[in-house]
Amino acid sequence: MEKGLHRFAQRIAHLSEEGAYAVLSKAQALEARGRVVIHLEIGQPDFQTFPNISLAGVGAIAGGQTRYTPPAGIPALRAAVARYAGEQRGMEVSPERVIVGPGAKPLIYFPIMALVEPGDEVIYPDPGFPSYRAIIQLAGGVPIPVPLLEENGFSFDLDELHSRLGPRTRLIVLNSPSNPTGGIIPAVDLQTILQAAQRVNCWILSDEIYTRLSYGSEPVASIAALPGAAERTIMMDGFSKTYAMTGWRLGFGIMPEPLADKVGLLLTHSVGCTAAFTQFAGIEALTGPQEQVEAVRSEYEKRRDLMVNGLNSIPGVTCQMPQGAFYAFPNVKRFGLTSDQLADYLLDRAGVAVLPGTAFGQFGEGYLRLCYSNSREQIQLALDQIAEALRTL
Repeated sequence: MEKGLHRFAQRIAHLSEEGAYAVLSKAQALEARGRVVIHLEIGQPDFQTFPNISLAGVGAIAGGQTRYTPPAGIPALRAAVARYAGEQRGMEVSPERVIVGPGAKPLIYFPIMALVEPGDEVIYPDPGFPSYRAIIQLAGGVPIPVPLLEENGFSFDLDELHSRLGPRTRLIVLNSPSNPTGGIIPAVDLQTILQAAQRVNCWILSDEIYTRLSYGSEPVASIAALPGAAERTIMMDGFSKTYAMTGWRLGFGIMPEPLADKVGLLLTHSVGCTAAFTQFAGIEALTGPQEQVEAVRSEYEKRRDLMVNGLNSIPGVTCQMPQGAFYAFPNVKRFGLTSDQLADYLLDRAGVAVLPGTAFGQFGEGYLRLCYSNSREQIQLALDQIAEALRTL
């Protein structure tokens, strides 16, 4: 073998497996040996894609919609996204600002690649979705974590945000509702963040993939809808969580047209385009009946209450009531183990797969993430088994 053949580019040296998949592999290894495991680690709806959406996709395939599409998305879907996103967030959106991708992750990856030069600083939430940091580093940027504080409802620590802003800040990444905490950034905080971004003249990337899964009386506020935000904001959303379409790989971003043009070029030279039949299913998702979304959201709320109340009944565990997404993020510091140790312990002793908070960054230490996208029966059984296992600690 040629010497040095397996020398890989330095830009990927930092990449590691996502924590959820690592825990899933451990759980599956136990299942292969006959153990029964309750899965609370993967952030994926347990519902099937709604039938009208699936039928639209099947019909598109049967109708020959299996060829290349424009890299930025078919016009009908871009127009549907513009109407949908504008109505949901109370803002005007033109189809030219919409970019469709194969999943929502490309709408994080490509804008960062288009904007961030080596040495530029990017502020992002910690604990937060691990791909943020990975993509920042791939672009050569400097990741600057800002802690999400439990005592602040897991919103940004605004003092820490201000202290980390500077002349090298190129981008601020937001996620509301949040993975892994379920926290929501209040509208008043979003206004402060926008003013800070304007002051240092940086961009904002707002990950709003869980925006339809919120449990308050008011819709989740979007920074993209604030006056003066449109010129510097990338709003990212998708179909996976709201419409149970994780495997369809369909997402979208809304951004200023000059950036949309550049992101379209990056799509052209990477994935080429998003599958046509998937996009026709997306049109049906946005324009078809929405009662199923509300029914699923209502069921998640019942599961959330069961999960959080059950966790708070376990001695040594405290858990805030999350306001969005489908995750609980309990504080388990009183047990004297690291998050990794406690997650391994619960998998081995309780047969329940959960994620350590450190899978989402250094400020996740002392917490676990439990996904309540599972039946209420399974959630209750998991709570019983967790309580029994923790009793011995």
